Amino acid sequence: MSKLESAMETLVDVFQYYSSKEGDKFLLNRSELRNLLRGELSQYLQASRDPRRVQEIMSELDMNLDGKVSFEEYVAMVTELTVCSTTFFQGYTPLIIQCGQMKGGQFCKM
Repeated sequence: MSKLESAMETLVDVFQYYSSKEGDKFLLNRSELRNLLRGELSQYLQASRDPRRVQEIMSELDMNLDGKVSFEEYVAMVTELTVCSTTFFQGYTPLIIQCGQMKGGQFCKM
């Protein structure tokens, strides 16, 4: 397995581990997101122990405002944290990508 394939599998495994604790296995609720932040990203998010910060992160991630974080929203968070916290990206100006959503297997701009 290549490094990229391994990284992709890890992203799915981590999401699945936390999302399958309660309710819909394809979505993270607030409690599951808090546990993921504490368990997997405490080095990057020292403030994750602050319930208000978890709420802020949830609000920023929940692009479709359904109160839950989808896999796509989770990957966007990982991407943002990687760009903000990795020395490789110092001096990099992130591209702004217009978000959209999948409906009936088709990508639709919002």
